[in-house]
Amino acid sequence: MSESTKRRSWSPGARGAALLLALVLAVYLVLLGQRAVTMLFSGVPVFAVLGVAVFVLPVLGAVLVLDQIRFGMRTQHLAERMSDEGTLPDVSQLPLRPSGRVRRDAADEWFEAKRAELERTPNDWRAWYALAQAYDLAGDRNRGRRSMRRAIELERRDSE
Repeated sequence: MSESTKRRSWSPGARGAALLLALVLAVYLVLLGQRAVTMLFSGVPVFAVLGVAVFVLPVLGAVLVLDQIRFGMRTQHLAERMSDEGTLPDVSQLPLRPSGRVRRDAADEWFEAKRAELERTPNDWRAWYALAQAYDLAGDRNRGRRSMRRAIELERRDSE
């Protein structure tokens, strides 16, 4: 089996956990949707109004779950592309705490280096990807996700 095939094969790690959670949520949303339909057609006005409100929840939940799955797939696509190019940021040399997380001082130093790279090449999706990873290592996941979304957007433009 080639290295590319190994990397892309299904593993029971994070991807498997995400798939399992998505399936459980889908079952829950279907059951909630059925309850909403029952309430809508009950003939009681109060239940019909509540049925509309309850129906919004599974629709909103499905949209949010699909958005997160697409985000994960796009992020994985960028990682695979960078790995194939040999440009995937390597954090294996960063010192770790006993918990397995990167030491804060090392994460901050790595973050500053990636921010400086981004300032030199602000339209390079690879620099945004590295910055997103640096934010994640520093514990700022919200900014990391925004940076990754920017990387996805730039890579999509670059591919067109």
